[in-house]
Amino acid sequence: MPTVYVNDQPVELGAGEKLNCIQAAQKAGVEIPHYCWHPSLSVVASCRMCLVEVGDKKPDGTVAMVPKVVPGCQTPVKDGTVIVTNSPKVKAAQAGTLEYLLLNHPLDCPVCDQAGECGLQDFSFKYGRAYSRLAEPKNQKVDKPHIGEQITLFTDRCIMCTRCVRFTREISGTAELQVVSRGSGEEIDIFPGNPCNNKLAGNVVDLCPVGALCSKDFLYEQRVWWLKGKNSVCAGCSTGCSIRVDQNKDVVYRLKPRSNPLAQGEFMCDEGRFGWKYIHSEHRLKFPMQKLPGGMSAVSWPQILPAVKQALAEAAQRAPDKLGVVLSPFMTVEEAYLLSKYVKSLSSGAKLWMTPPRVVGEDDQYPKDLHGNATLNPKFTIRAEKAPNRAGVEAVLKHFGGEIAPLDTALAQVANGAIEAIYLVGGDPEGWITPDQTKPLAKAKLVVVQDLLDSPALPQATFVLPGTSWAERDGTFVNHAGLAQAIHRGLRSPGDAWPDGRIAYELAGRSGMFHAVTIRQEIAGVIPSLAALIVGDLGDEGVFLKSNDEPAGQSPAAANGAVPVAGGSRS
Repeated sequence: MPTVYVNDQPVELGAGEKLNCIQAAQKAGVEIPHYCWHPSLSVVASCRMCLVEVGDKKPDGTVAMVPKVVPGCQTPVKDGTVIVTNSPKVKAAQAGTLEYLLLNHPLDCPVCDQAGECGLQDFSFKYGRAYSRLAEPKNQKVDKPHIGEQITLFTDRCIMCTRCVRFTREISGTAELQVVSRGSGEEIDIFPGNPCNNKLAGNVVDLCPVGALCSKDFLYEQRVWWLKGKNSVCAGCSTGCSIRVDQNKDVVYRLKPRSNPLAQGEFMCDEGRFGWKYIHSEHRLKFPMQKLPGGMSAVSWPQILPAVKQALAEAAQRAPDKLGVVLSPFMTVEEAYLLSKYVKSLSSGAKLWMTPPRVVGEDDQYPKDLHGNATLNPKFTIRAEKAPNRAGVEAVLKHFGGEIAPLDTALAQVANGAIEAIYLVGGDPEGWITPDQTKPLAKAKLVVVQDLLDSPALPQATFVLPGTSWAERDGTFVNHAGLAQAIHRGLRSPGDAWPDGRIAYELAGRSGMFHAVTIRQEIAGVIPSLAALIVGDLGDEGVFLKSNDEPAGQSPAAANGAVPVAGGSRS
């Protein structure tokens, strides 16, 4: 087995594994500081922060060291490579590099959004000097808030790592960001009239290690040490990007992508990054409601749950074949399973549907060419299917004998009397029912609406059950490629809204508390296509399902086109 030595610590390489010094050191748990290198971008070796000593271990045990320090990002390793990251020569190089990077960097950490998670702060503390030898005024450059609709550039802070430039060239393919001028006058800019407004533009903020590029949406909103993060999955489309939800006092302030080679790779689109505002919409349903003689009134959960259970049981007893449930592709696997099983326990003849997810245009692939067309080897895809869990709910639906059909199919059966009692689950923040579509509901004897936001269906409802957003509940989403990922509750729901899983759990009369992991394992033992969920804890990356209906175990290249490129050619 090929072996690399990092500070005398042996590290075995996998067969055919191609790593640079930074990656080999990471396997050993050793940090090599760097700014310009990123696993999904080409290598430029420009920041010089990753300078290390390297050598070659001979069969007789002697080591021939290279006389000068070399950039770790640009130096591949092989069997016998020796890497030294903590020698006096390396430490002097790191301190010298940081001194140059800080030469014209403003000391505005107290007002900088990056403070607390800044690579320049952290590395200065770990590897730099605690003093400055600069005796001249710092260069000052003009800030550029016009650089994009969602991003602003604090030019003085930039250390010219060019991550943002390479991203717009290599990942988005839109090439809005450029390096202009030379020497100490170098800076990032755009061509006049061509701002950085592509659908992946927010990623340049994540890539910037020093707070030069900032999100206008988050600017001056919070200090990062106040935020509490929770891992989750973006609900914007069926790509299923792994994300972190950052909130403070139950208010979401930002979403950040998590690295997941099984899902989207390293990035996320701006539709998902900035499309979460409905979580705090004034139109959120916050309390259960029941239609009483005086009209729709807010009631408590101890009041409404027995009433809903009794009404559904009576409807199933009165007309077993005239009970219907419409599931949503915004439900988790656990929620769909619990509700379907409960309704089928009331009546085996109950009908189950799932409304197809909204489809907006076609899959949007990146990078783009000069004409705005997708290239042959996409590295990121924004799916046209605008729902996170169509595949997961579909698997549950098939098990219980349901079908995917437009909402009008179920409503038509209400209109002709084939369905007398219907349970509707919404959840799509863009709307899932129109006022005209609600007209047949007037003929139903029982209408239960479980939703996130106010909708045209509410006036026709007998009972309204306020659900929660994906950020407020636990469960499982399955993306378009069959990757099952866990979502985690990151904040409390507004008012008296309950997580949807708890609603279904309580309706089913189950004892104890709802736990997604327990239900996930139960599902794995019942539905063969979801057997992979038996692990319970899906980890940070998720697990692929083994199914005859969906391709499983695909690489990101096959499943999403989100290919994390390790290394790359020098640009």
